[in-house]
Amino acid sequence: MIDTTALPPSSLHEKLGIEITQVSAAEVVGSMPVTGNTQPAGLLHGGATAALIEGLASLAAWLHAHPERVAVGVDLNVTHLRPVTSGRVTGRAVPVRLGDGTVVHTVDVHDDEGRLTATGRLTSQLVVPKK
Repeated sequence: MIDTTALPPSSLHEKLGIEITQVSAAEVVGSMPVTGNTQPAGLLHGGATAALIEGLASLAAWLHAHPERVAVGVDLNVTHLRPVTSGRVTGRAVPVRLGDGTVVHTVDVHDDEGRLTATGRLTSQLVVPKK
């Protein structure tokens, strides 16, 4: 089990039902239910998928930057590949580049059957927090 008290809180993660299942500097894994995160046609909402992707990649960037800096997302790119109507989706964020000022992570999202449903990339700028 993960000590979530050591992670930054996210009220959006709570609203979407996102659960973080693995956290390290090398990867962040989390999932969310489809139920409650659908659009009117009953499909997983693209915005919910984007929030999962950005949330996982942001957490990975935060782990790289903390405690001297904070990560601020500056570019999010998401490609939706397959509709999902039930179960959970799981994303895995891995670094592409871990720089001193900019980091890039990719996130692949799979359904319960292991099929790739979406892929995304988040670029984050690392900044010194204002006091």
